[in-house]
Amino acid sequence: MLGNESPTGVPARRLSAEPTSLLEYGTKLVGVSQGYWQVVLYRGAGEASAVFHSAGSNRPGLGSGTDPEDAARVATRRARTKSRRYCAHNGLTRFGTLTHAGTGCWDPLELRVEMATFFRRIRAEIGRPFPYIWVGEWHKSHGLHAHYAMGRYVRRAAIEQAWRRGYIKIKLHGDLASGSSALAEARQTARYLSKYMTKSVEEVAAGLHRYEVGQGFQPAGAVFRGRSSDEVLRWAAREMGRPAEFVKPSAEWTAYLGPPAVFASWT
Repeated sequence: MLGNESPTGVPARRLSAEPTSLLEYGTKLVGVSQGYWQVVLYRGAGEASAVFHSAGSNRPGLGSGTDPEDAARVATRRARTKSRRYCAHNGLTRFGTLTHAGTGCWDPLELRVEMATFFRRIRAEIGRPFPYIWVGEWHKSHGLHAHYAMGRYVRRAAIEQAWRRGYIKIKLHGDLASGSSALAEARQTARYLSKYMTKSVEEVAAGLHRYEVGQGFQPAGAVFRGRSSDEVLRWAAREMGRPAEFVKPSAEWTAYLGPPAVFASWT
């Protein structure tokens, strides 16, 4: 979630002392034999996702599975969710853009080689592995640009020396409220990056990812099962030490085709 939005961009409901009851969505269960709710809590990212599993099902469905456009939407939503968690968990608040001089770059594979070299040089500057994320963006006249985010300060001269391909732009989050938390800043970074998480025909054919990250820094989720959405959200609130500031049930999401679900986040 970004700021006070649900994964779908709809403003979420602010909670008071306890998670808001979701019984109006028919999610209360009589027994686990009829199905169960499972929540995955990402503490470092400050968010949790709860999904209803029907009896006899090992995993929830996330789409029709027959419509290619629907499958693409589901894949994009997953990518945006994972990148948001990665950014929030690792505090990636420093956002930059790398462009090419001259005729630009028109090959997604070539860009990946260049970005691997770029981050290898940055790692040499820092002295150890570090979390990062980057995604490419297509321009009709200049080919591919790369947008990246890191969680620590790196000298601009070191960034320029690591890139060596053209131009560098570093963006500050000037549209956040004063005193915004590191989580809010990282989610804003993810929001910028998520705009570019679509695939070209060439990238689909090559089986390339929508984004790339520094390996070894992925957030791990803690899992809990219960008889209702309220029960699993109360567990998540206890684990976090306070109720979630925002909660949004899937009944209020846009273009969601999966089983009943709830998203919760902390700031």
